[in-house]
Formats: sequence, structure tokens, C-alpha cells
Amino acid sequence: MTVQETITSMAVAARKAARSVAALSTEVKNRALLSMADELLRQRETIRAENEKDLAAGRAKGLSSAMLDRLNLTDKVIASMVTGLREVAALADPVGEITEMNRRPNGLLVGRMRIPLGVIGMIYESRPNVTVDAAALCLKAGNAIILRGGSEAIHSNLALAKILQEVLVAENIPAAAVQVIPTTDREAITTMLTLEEHIDLIIPRGGEGLIRFVAENSRIPVLKHYKGVCHIFIDSSADLQMAGDIVMNAKVQRPGVCNSLETLLIHREVAASFLPVIGKRLVDAGVELRGCPETQAILPTVTPAVEADWPAEYLDLILAVKVVSDLDAALDHIATYSSLHTESIITANYANAQRFIREVESSSVMVNASTRFSDGGQFGLGAEIGISTTKLHAYGPMGLKELTTKKFIVYGDGQIRQ
Repeated sequence: MTVQETITSMAVAARKAARSVAALSTEVKNRALLSMADELLRQRETIRAENEKDLAAGRAKGLSSAMLDRLNLTDKVIASMVTGLREVAALADPVGEITEMNRRPNGLLVGRMRIPLGVIGMIYESRPNVTVDAAALCLKAGNAIILRGGSEAIHSNLALAKILQEVLVAENIPAAAVQVIPTTDREAITTMLTLEEHIDLIIPRGGEGLIRFVAENSRIPVLKHYKGVCHIFIDSSADLQMAGDIVMNAKVQRPGVCNSLETLLIHREVAASFLPVIGKRLVDAGVELRGCPETQAILPTVTPAVEADWPAEYLDLILAVKVVSDLDAALDHIATYSSLHTESIITANYANAQRFIREVESSSVMVNASTRFSDGGQFGLGAEIGISTTKLHAYGPMGLKELTTKKFIVYGDGQIRQ
């Protein structure tokens, strides 16, 4: 078959499988998830062998150490996938939940029932553990999923999919409920994006270029976030020791992820006391600082910031720093340059904290906490299928409920409309 025929047949099979998965009991879904966890452990040597093929190809192609790290299915990463499967199994099943039941004046009982979205198409890069996380969430939420990972992880993804499908078959669940596209041909993506009759939602995870390509070429609704330009604002009332620890965690712990800190805003009243201390800690940790003129006046060795630094997602040990006059100026800067991912205020002022929470529109807004907590697992969602910075249909880290929707249900006893 051609690539187009292959992808179309997979989508048709997924649509059929989705009907079966939507009808599964919570008990069957949980049993399948726990069996998947056991099988990943039992077959971890097979997984490691297939993963090594991808790592060897990546080394030969000159992939960066960071890319190879994301690609590597170490025993720790496999253990994390196993834990994720078990955590999803332990979560409450959202499917079938009935809410908002109201009796109308004519006697009709009108409510809403949570139902699966149907067929999810996921396009992602690098990390093969996403294959398992996404499959687990979609299965528990009653959906089928078609996964198109990056070419650099093809052997790993196919090996993981085979194990998951073996468990599905053993539980009398259609194997087509979890499919990995077996080709690295880019035509697979363009074909997938045209199949609106069979696929209900596309979720891309990766660099801004991939996500923009998907958004511009898809006939299917896309949940996306282009980048994570995350801000922390140090208010004049902040505990500066706490503020410094939070900034260091948000910037240095894992600078290459979307919830790491990219721009630090500092109230003018505490800039002279805070900047020298945090500046030294950051520089000692290998961070390059790019500052506004007021920052440079306090830290003369800082690289001058240019306009392109404020909307930048560095994903590296680089930090833009700006001194602002007050909370209003911080809010204005965030409104101008935020990517609607995550912002945090460090403050001891309750009114300022509440105003920040109300007025910042980002999908995650925090008080006195690191932006690194913007994550489905950290928010108690179990594994995370992605983070959406578009307000329809989900906003922020996406877990089980975000993979469902609600339909209206109506109970009557013979009413007719007059």
C-alpha cells in the first residue's frame, strides 16, 4: 500500500476501535493498564535493544547530547512509564460522569454526560515515553489513538506499541485502539491531517516549527502550544531568599523544557538588593543573563537585552531580566510577551497575589512557586498528554478529563414541544 492508503486504513480501523473502547468498563481498562505496566517491565530488555538502534542511528547522525538524552529509554525512564500506567489506572474514570441535572418547568430532566472525544491523532518528537503516556490516557478516557513519533525514535515507538497491542488483544480490546504509524515518511503526517472523517483531534508535541506546520495544514481541530515563554515577577514584598531559590529551580533544574523560566521581572524597589545575589547564583550555574538598562546599571557585566529577547523561548541556560516599576508594569510586560503557558509571582502581599491570579491569562498562574510545577503529573492528572495554550477545548496541562467532552442527556415522560 501507499503511505496514504496505509494511514487511511489505520484511521478507519481506529474509528471502529474507538466505539469498542468507549464502551469498556472501568475495570477492564484498569486491568489492561496494569497489564501493560507489567509487560513493559517483563520486556524491558527488548525495549532497550530496540531503543539502542535509535540511539546508534542518532549518534551517527550527530544528534545533540540533549536530543540523545530525550531519546534514551533508560531503566529509570522505563520505570517512570510503568509508574505512569499504574497511576492512570488508579485515577477516577471520567467517562459516563453525569453532572448538572436540572428539572425544566415542563418536567424534562436535562443533564450532561462526559464522553470520549473519539480518535486522537498525536504527532510528537524525540521522547518515546510519550507513546506510553499518551496511550494510557487515551485508553482510560475511552479513546483510540494514532501516534506518529519522530523518525529518530521509530524502533523504540514500534516496540512499545507492539507490547501495548499484545495486552489489548489479550483483554479482547481491538489492537487498533493504540497504533504507531510505521513509516518515517513525512507524507504520513500530511495525510493524517486530512482525515477529518475519522480523526477527531490532533495533538502535536515538539518544536514551534512542527506545531505551526500542523496548525497550518490540518483540517482537524488542533490543540497546541507554540512555545513556553514563562515569567516570574519578584514583587517588592517578596521573601528574597525564597525568591532566589524559586528562580534557580525554574531556570537551572531543566532549562530545556517548556515550563522553565525564560524572563525574570523584578520590582524596582528590590532590584538593587536582589539582583547582585541572584545574578551571582545564576552566573555561577552557567546562566547567561540578558538585561534591560536598569539591570545593566546594577550588573554591569550583563549582556544588553534586545527586543527579540523578551518573546524568546531559549530552552537553554539563558535568562532575560527586566526591572519594572510596579505590578502594573509587570502585568503589561506579561500581557505583551507571554505565550500563555505559565507565570508566577513571588510576593507576601495577598492583594497583589490575588490580582496576579485574576489578571494574568496564562493557562497556569502561580503564587510563590516555581514554573516547573506546570505539569500534569505535578497537578495530579497522572500522565500528561500535552499542554494546551489555546483556550478551546482545553487549557493548560491535559489529563483524562481533557480527553473527554460532554453531551446533553434528556429524560422525559412524553413531553412534546408546543
